[in-house]
Amino acid sequence: MTENTRYEVVVVGGGAAGLSAALVLGRARRRTLVVDAGEPRNAPSAHMQGYLSRDGMSPAEFLAVGREEIARYGVELVRDRVVDATRGAGGDGDGNGDGDFAVALAGGRTVRARQLVVATGLKDELPPVPGLAERFGRDVLHCPYCHGWESRDLPTGVLATSALSVHQALMVTQWSKDVRLFLHEVSESELTDQDLRRLAAAGVTVVPGEVAELVLTDDRLTGVRLADGTVHAREVLYTAPRAVPRNDLLVRLGAELRETPFGSYPVIDERGLTSVPGLWAAGNASGFAEQVVNAASRGYRAGAAINGELLMADLDAAVRV
Repeated sequence: MTENTRYEVVVVGGGAAGLSAALVLGRARRRTLVVDAGEPRNAPSAHMQGYLSRDGMSPAEFLAVGREEIARYGVELVRDRVVDATRGAGGDGDGNGDGDFAVALAGGRTVRARQLVVATGLKDELPPVPGLAERFGRDVLHCPYCHGWESRDLPTGVLATSALSVHQALMVTQWSKDVRLFLHEVSESELTDQDLRRLAAAGVTVVPGEVAELVLTDDRLTGVRLADGTVHAREVLYTAPRAVPRNDLLVRLGAELRETPFGSYPVIDERGLTSVPGLWAAGNASGFAEQVVNAASRGYRAGAAINGELLMADLDAAVRV
């Protein structure tokens, strides 16, 4: 059965950014719905770090607490997936014309919103090396700020995905002085003279040759095997997954995008408003490098801005009457 329900704001995505926006909006007494497909990017991680007062908390616990908090203020949350969204041809998204958003859910409901927040994040595509995906978030890592302290001083490897991986290898040396950069499918000729000088200065060993697989012992990483059979003893391996923004809704609604080395992201102002009136982006839907604490901040900023937009729109409508 199709149900049409109108909200002031619909938030697509129930991660840190989406829940933070919803919390602000709920406290502002805005009728808000969060649609969450239940696919958080950081699900493979046992803990999240670097979030003041939440350092070491598990991502699952963090989200559970967030869902409890928004419920206190009357925010609704539904476990569903948005399959389509359209915006009326007229109006400005303030609910006083036909510029509202119609949001279709996989479960069959269609809800309407005066303002729409896209906080759908991104997904990580890992290099197709046997054993890599199964260890991701454990001893195969991507962010030293997230995991460097926990893996400090261990024999560490960096699996190159492009010449940009030189930067990742250099950063990792802040946490371990035993670092090897496995070039894998990156040619040595792609590294600049400056790259090589910096790697040497940092004490990083450059290892040419394709990586064939990870070596595991008793459910832990113990080495990296090259295609020629050579095994390098390593206990931690960093790599840079290919970031795939979940920007389908933004594209469908006509938001202007900007190309980056890490994918296409919406052009937004400092509050998170896209080029489409009433359409907002927060968290990793708005940029590649949004850690959990940054995503929550982005969501908070968008939520506060949306409340102000709706308030002024209603006051201006009252003046016109």
